[in-house]
Amino acid sequence: MKMQFIKGIDTFNFWQKWLFYSSVSFALFGITFAIYGDNPLFAPYNRAVASVFWQISNTPQEAQSYRGFIYGPLGGTIACCYIFLAFIAWYPFKKKEAWARNAIIVAFGTWIILDSAICLYYGVYFQIYLINAFSFFQKALPIIFTWKDFLSDNPKEITTKNV
Repeated sequence: MKMQFIKGIDTFNFWQKWLFYSSVSFALFGITFAIYGDNPLFAPYNRAVASVFWQISNTPQEAQSYRGFIYGPLGGTIACCYIFLAFIAWYPFKKKEAWARNAIIVAFGTWIILDSAICLYYGVYFQIYLINAFSFFQKALPIIFTWKDFLSDNPKEITTKNV
């Protein structure tokens, strides 16, 4: 029996599409960040970083080259991770393959723990409650609301006994 929260809407299908389309959006964000990280949309982030590290409202001129450079690999990594997640959401997640759900949990769980720990160490708290929390919920909601779909459709999940 398919779970529905609004008459006629398949919950699994909704959350699978949520995961796919939000991942594509995050990938586009990463591409934009890599190519043009000094745009008005990212100005609040840039000001917050400058405030934490230099106690001023803008990145110092001496650090502009480095900031421009580091946003390239960072944005590229964001784009890469979310393009990969979009493919997982579109194919194996859609087929309710448990490994896909588990891979999302392990990969992004590792990222959020490392990223948040480093942010805490350096006092970049806004990154945790704005970016990391937002990204966490983007993935956690579909995982939570589709958890039972993976269990019921995959009774022979891989275990250590049958590997």
